[in-house]
Amino acid sequence: MRELSFVYLVQHAEAKSEKEDPARPLSERGWKNARKMANYLSRLNIRVKEIYHSGKLRARQTAEVFAELLKPEAIVEDRNLSPSSDPKIWAEKLSKINYEAMLVGHLPHLSLLTSMLLCNTTSKKIVEFKNSGVLCLRKGENGWNVYWYLTPNIVIE
Repeated sequence: MRELSFVYLVQHAEAKSEKEDPARPLSERGWKNARKMANYLSRLNIRVKEIYHSGKLRARQTAEVFAELLKPEAIVEDRNLSPSSDPKIWAEKLSKINYEAMLVGHLPHLSLLTSMLLCNTTSKKIVEFKNSGVLCLRKGENGWNVYWYLTPNIVIE
């Protein structure tokens, strides 16, 4: 089997405030931006085998929107994608899987994971994640590299 070549890191779409709804489902803008991003990725023929999410409602809903258009084989809940999860757990998982995957999660976890994959440290902030933004990392012979990063404000519908 070939090595994993791409992983897509997605900060969940904008959610309602906890005051507005303690469950924190996606806001109307969150739904719109998640659909816009998923539609754009599908037009680029991006395909992922699995989409992983933290289990929190806002991440699950975001993952489901992307799944509608990217048609993964599975959507998998993984609590190790929660905001305060140890990024080493997913860094290790990504070193072992050999297919394109999408991780839908939260800050600060996604930021820490990105730093760990790119710089082998969590002390450097490499990417300014935005809700519904998609960071594509490519694994090469010398480790992970940023391939591209898209946010809803630069994607044209």
